[in-house]
Amino acid sequence: MLSFDFILLISGLFLFGFAAYLFMSAIFTNNTDADALAWASGDEPEKSKNALINFSRPLVHNFTLQHAQKVTAENYRKNIEKRILTAGLSQEINVDEYIGLQILWGLMFPFAATVLNFALQLGYPYWFGGVISVFGVLFPGIYCNTRKKLRYTAVVIDLPFFIDLLALSTEAGLDFIGAIQRIVEKAENSVLADELRIVLKDIKLGSSRADALKAMSQRLDIPEITSFIAVVIDADSTGASISQVLKDQSEQMRLERFVRAEKAGAQASQKMLIPMMMFILPAVFIMVFAPVILQFFYGGK
Repeated sequence: MLSFDFILLISGLFLFGFAAYLFMSAIFTNNTDADALAWASGDEPEKSKNALINFSRPLVHNFTLQHAQKVTAENYRKNIEKRILTAGLSQEINVDEYIGLQILWGLMFPFAATVLNFALQLGYPYWFGGVISVFGVLFPGIYCNTRKKLRYTAVVIDLPFFIDLLALSTEAGLDFIGAIQRIVEKAENSVLADELRIVLKDIKLGSSRADALKAMSQRLDIPEITSFIAVVIDADSTGASISQVLKDQSEQMRLERFVRAEKAGAQASQKMLIPMMMFILPAVFIMVFAPVILQFFYGGK
């Protein structure tokens, strides 16, 4: 019967050999699809706001990017592309890098950590490698979801103000595109302003106004934006007064923001019950009933 130590030795050698194979194949494999994997000239990725992605990018491009291209599941790639797009990270990371990060932190790094733990007898529990693997696979998605939530908050806060400015500008005589141009020139550090800049850029490159606005709706994937753009496109196609439509939308957006504030306030009062029941009420009960209980057990002593 094989001993446990012998099984560990064989497993460690296997993991070491597999890690060595991945390392050597990454170095010596002739990457004939380098042009397809690389970012286009003049379109290099921006520095990511996440330090781990900036640290991992050279490793991804040297070791896992060529393996990421072999993942050809169409639905999986479309899902990743949508995540990146709605998170506003299309200039920071592409689909191949996303999958490369998953391979690096979900497979290669846990394998290397397990081999080193076995070879050097570091004493770390072996389940720790599984935890790292799960985190590595989920990490790019967590980052995208976090960025998407931040974008949602920023857009929802700015939207009523931007619609008000659009309504005032159109009433002053500017057309819809001219009003967007005027607002974009004045706005700074705004997610919504950046998206409107892309709309103007798309229109200059030949897209119709409706297509440019629909593309913005897809990039943001926010119900409020989708509703607003649908109303604007419908007004444009039917010839309705855009200024009146913008006024109505502004009132609607402010009403929705008020409803969201009321809902958040109601939820906050309910969430306060949890710490009250767990921490405050027990302390009050102790202060009130402790003397009575002590008196009951020990009498006047």
